[in-house]
Formats: sequence, structure tokens, C-alpha cells
Amino acid sequence: MNLRHRLSEYVRACFTGIWIESHEHQDAIAEMAQLCHDENWQMATWDVESGLSVSGQSELGSNDPLEAIRSINALASAGGTAVLVLQNFHRFLPSAEVVQALIRQIMTGKQNRTIVVILAPLVMIPIELEKLFVVIEHELPNHEQLEQIARGIATEAGELPEGPDLVAMLNAASGLTRMEAENAFSLSLVRQDRIRADTVWELKTQMLKKGGLVSLYRGTDDFTSLRGLSALKSFCKQALTVAGSDPRKRARGVLLLSPPGCGKSQFCKALGKEVGRPVLILDVGSLMGSLVGQSEERTRQALKIIDAMEPCIVMIDEVEKAFAGLGSQGDSGVASRMFGTFLSWLNDHDSDVFVVCTANDVSKLPPEFGRSERFDGIFFLDLPSRQEKDAIWLLYRDQFELGLKQPQPDDTNWTGAEIKSCCRLAAMLDLPLVEAAQNVVPVAVTAAETIDRLRGWASGRCLSASHSGVYTYADTSTKTRRRVSREPSVN
Repeated sequence: MNLRHRLSEYVRACFTGIWIESHEHQDAIAEMAQLCHDENWQMATWDVESGLSVSGQSELGSNDPLEAIRSINALASAGGTAVLVLQNFHRFLPSAEVVQALIRQIMTGKQNRTIVVILAPLVMIPIELEKLFVVIEHELPNHEQLEQIARGIATEAGELPEGPDLVAMLNAASGLTRMEAENAFSLSLVRQDRIRADTVWELKTQMLKKGGLVSLYRGTDDFTSLRGLSALKSFCKQALTVAGSDPRKRARGVLLLSPPGCGKSQFCKALGKEVGRPVLILDVGSLMGSLVGQSEERTRQALKIIDAMEPCIVMIDEVEKAFAGLGSQGDSGVASRMFGTFLSWLNDHDSDVFVVCTANDVSKLPPEFGRSERFDGIFFLDLPSRQEKDAIWLLYRDQFELGLKQPQPDDTNWTGAEIKSCCRLAAMLDLPLVEAAQNVVPVAVTAAETIDRLRGWASGRCLSASHSGVYTYADTSTKTRRRVSREPSVN
């Protein structure tokens, strides 16, 4: 349902206070002006620079916000419905006089059918006005609208891609405003004589940086750069390529649990490249604001951006730390409200967004977080097996040009990150692998008790990332831990 249709319903029902959230004021005003023309309604707009402007007339009145509110009564004297659009009026709402004038006008508007519309890029309604305003979101352009914009810019043959390239370009432009999309398409034409997705992605990355709520990861590594985790790879790839084409079977996401360094974050980034989706990184800490209600508003805005950028993958790394302090005595309720908003979105969102949350400490996660229909599966990534470690050694020996002939150190209880670290140190310090290994202390040794406890919790509760079925851990006692040996072994 577009802006024009929703506004028409509310005006006909005589909702006299309407708040439109939009970053594209000119497009929103154009839609409203067309509606008022078709319905024979009076319409006026006001902004602090130009003052009052009535359709078809020159600019009138002053830039005083109180005078702007009162001016709607002059429109109403002509009879019929009158609509007054106040642009960026949220800047004046801290004033008690302005709030009181709005209350009076909205109440009297029921008698003379005068509608006050506030057009602003965010919703900042004072508590005195909360019950008097209805909020409408001016949605970002969909694929059909983006294609119309592109066709209006790419007027020559060959400038607009076709088939899969057109779909890729429209996916890249999802989440942009109309002006941002026009700029991206125009820049692509100037650079490459045709509209291409890569230029659109460049502009999109800049847009996300300006917002500061989510960041866009665009790497080149796919599953060939990640060894092991065969069951997890197969599950996610099938969910996103087969079931993802049917909205009724749309994949929701996975929760990845493991000791540090087992490849959770790397898997998520490689997944995006493997299935051709952008990876958005949501840093919950960046959503925190200093003003009352700002954190909650930034959370809602971030989720809105994520929905607009479908189809995509969203990664929340170390989610147990993201909502640290939840329910504690020092928590003012902000973390709880942010967590509640995120949980509701996980359960209810119908956008094509695949969520990957990672965690190192399951004890800090509330039980409702991992329930069914929030995630498609909870996977445990254990320390790599012998076969997986051999594959990881081969990968990083080749990457750091270490060759295959030199002896390999004892890698008992090593993670993939520790194998990479050993290879990097060997290349950086020009040392044999066995000597470089003296600088590596496995997390399985430094946090042995924590990892045993984590494995014990995951056993029977999580799916295995390495093989099909439920993860099982045969022995969680400390007796099974083997001390790391510094003696070399040759593979």
C-alpha cells in the first residue's frame, strides 16, 4: 500500500494529525499534491525558509511556526477538506507553545476538516501529541519503481542491463532513496557507459557509512577459502538457493555457537559471496544513543534499513555481548527494550533476510532467543577434526607460501585461527612452523574449563557443523584434555 493510498484513507476518516516519516520530501509532497488535486482538497505547504505556500499561489505568510499552524484556518474558510504539510516541523516541537497550538488545531480540525501533516525524516512525537498523531512511513522504492528510474536515465540502447544482470542491479539498488538511486545510475553511466551493479554497490556502501547503523561487507572469499563445516555449509546454501525462492519456505537464519577461533565470522562472510548476497554487519553497540529513546529508535531504524536491503545476510557477532547487562540492576531498561525489538523482528519479519548470530558463551543468552521460528537451526562448531585441520594447514601453507615439506607442529586442540596464526608468524618472522608454534597458546588450554562446559551444553542440544545430525560430545571431563606438546610431528 503506497503513501497516496494510506493518506487518502486517513484523510477520509478525518485523522487530523498525520506524521509522515520520509527522507524524500519532494516526492512525498508530489504524491500528496496529486491526491489533493484529484480529490479537490485544498493543500498548503510550509517550511522555515520559504514560509507558507498554497498550491497555485505565490508564497504567503511568515516563517513563524505558530503562524503556520494557524494559517490552515484560512484554507478551511473556503470549505471542504484542507491539508497543511509542515516540513521538518520536528525541529520546533520542543517548544511548549508550538505543542499547545498543535493540540488545539488537531482537536478543532474534526469540526472544519483541517488536516495537519508533519513531514520529517524521523518520528519524534512529544508525549503530549502521541495519541493525536498517526504515523505513515513513506517507503523506499521497490524493484519496479527502481527499474522505472533506471529506464528514465538509461535512454540509449545497451545502457540498461537485461536478464540476471538487471536483477543484480536492482538488488544492489534496494534500500536507496529515489535520489540516491538516480545518482548511482547516473554515475555508472558516466563511468562505464552503462548501469552496472558494482557502481551502485559503491554508492550504497557510502550511504550505510553515513548512517553508521549497519556496515556492508563485500569480500571475495567463498567456501573454497574455508575448510571443514561441511554440514553447516550445505544447510545454509540449500536454504538460501532452493527454499529461498518460495516466500512460504523462506530461510530465517542460524545461530552459531563455538569456542573462539573456529570460523563463525569467516563462515558468515564467505556465505554471502557463495550465494551472491550482500553481508550486512549489525554492531549493536553502535545503536546506543545518549538521549532518552534514541537507542530504541536507532534499533528500529537499523532493522528498517536491513529490511529494505533484501535479499541479504545479516551478521551479529558475539550476540551475547551485544545485549550485555540485560535485566541487570544497572540496566535502565534500554537493553531490554532493544532486545525485545530485535526478538520481535526476528520472529515477525517477512523480508528475505538471513540472520547469522554468533556466540561464544551460551549461558548469557536468554532461552527465548533460540526458540523455533527465530532460527532455522542452532549449530555447534567444535574444534576442527584431524581431517579438517590437515585441510586448514594446506590452505594456509599455500596462502603464506610456506611449502609442504617442512615439519608440522603438534596441533592438538588447535583451532583454525591458531593454525593461521602459526603460518602467518612463520612467514612474518621467517621461522620454521615448529618454532613459530612456540608463540601460539591454544584457547583450548587457556580456557579449557569454559570450552569443556560449552561442549557439554551443546551435546544433544545443537546440530553439528561438521556432519549431519545432532552434535554429541563423548566425554566432558578435564581428563580428556591433552597438554599441548611442542615436539614436531611430520605429516
